[in-house]
Amino acid sequence: MPRLFGTDGVRGLANDGLTVELSLGLAQAAAVVLGKGRMADGRRASGRRPIAVIARDPRVSGEFIGAAISAGLASSGVDMYDAGVIPTPALAFLVKDFDADFGVMISASHNPAPDNGIKFFAVGGTKLPDVVEDRIEAALGERKLSPTGVEVGHIRRFADAEDRYVVHLLSTLDVRLDGIHVVLDCANGAASGISPEVFTDAGATVTVIGAEPDGYNINDGVGSTHLDILSKAVLEAGADVGIAHDGDADRCLAVDHLGRVVDGDQIMAVLAVSMKKRGQLVGDTLVATVMSNLGLGKAMAEHGITLLQTGVGDRYVLEALTEKGLSLGGEQSGHVIMTEHATTGDGILTGLQLVAEMARTGRSLADLASVMTVYPQVLVNVRGVNHHGLAGNAAIALAVAAAESELGQTGRVLLRPSGTEPMIRVMVEAEQQETAQRVADSLADVVREQLAL
Repeated sequence: MPRLFGTDGVRGLANDGLTVELSLGLAQAAAVVLGKGRMADGRRASGRRPIAVIARDPRVSGEFIGAAISAGLASSGVDMYDAGVIPTPALAFLVKDFDADFGVMISASHNPAPDNGIKFFAVGGTKLPDVVEDRIEAALGERKLSPTGVEVGHIRRFADAEDRYVVHLLSTLDVRLDGIHVVLDCANGAASGISPEVFTDAGATVTVIGAEPDGYNINDGVGSTHLDILSKAVLEAGADVGIAHDGDADRCLAVDHLGRVVDGDQIMAVLAVSMKKRGQLVGDTLVATVMSNLGLGKAMAEHGITLLQTGVGDRYVLEALTEKGLSLGGEQSGHVIMTEHATTGDGILTGLQLVAEMARTGRSLADLASVMTVYPQVLVNVRGVNHHGLAGNAAIALAVAAAESELGQTGRVLLRPSGTEPMIRVMVEAEQQETAQRVADSLADVVREQLAL
């Protein structure tokens, strides 16, 4: 039976794969695993009920899923604080700021509106390790908590949730954004209210698109997965920069004043160089995944910054940051983690810090992003193959070695099996787009021939 938790919580088609019954059961199981108390460090007095914070993005299914989770937690003796519609990083911040025992975010991030998801955050606002998720999944089949009387949990509105988060975001700035015109694309998602407020309060001139959520239009033609809309808006407004969020605002991608996309790798490059100059880049090290562009590593080397690479997924980036006590990491997709200010990827925070560097230096985003040369990157998804057979296949290994020899120091090859379906991802980078495409297609053909089902 496949694992219930994926790389970022439990996701599925709302009211089909992700049902009220499953939502209720997950809440009850989480109460057993995460709500046992923290007596070891003495931070909670004996007999006090555990506390959880819950939030969601604007998709309509979050309403009934949230009701099921609240019912499951309160009936298990957990006091619930409902923060309403806020970004995922806001929920993570509130769990830490409120000293809650855990948090629950209802969101499917950049997925379309019919999907939804449930992800849990531990004490301190951090994502759960695999072993704890496995314990929650196992607890689905175990006896539930059934307190009565004064041991039943309350469900309360977290009245100042947004205000706390806004104040926190503004506190991370050391410079005003006056005179900078920013276009914000909020993906009709959880950032729709908070992001325009924060950038305006920071002094920027703000034009807003994709900020009219109706429960059904989240990520629909807008946001970080549809940057052509933002590019057009930046050019039409004559703005200095565009910032795009996804549905739950844990990502940030950007557009410069010429309408050109600035991806997560380029954003990290700008922030890493800035933080090093200001003595804020711990260990002069940036953490990124193996999918980051070859140009990122070359740019970091030129500036005396070590690039530490992890497996694909922001959780692995966060693990490396935490283990080594580092300050900056992220993914090409725009998940950027700044550990001084956040415990997870925060799209609004990232956008603020990127625009702050423009204000601090007086340079355009196009100029700042030129710190990194983006190598052409081709990704081919080879479907319908035995993805477990990649390791140890001599013919594929030989083909990869030949490709790497041809590319030399001017390119890179990465073959990665999917963790959820019979598919292998073939990624090739090269100085020329044509070369990258040719090598990727050739390797994909070898994979199909060798591992066809």
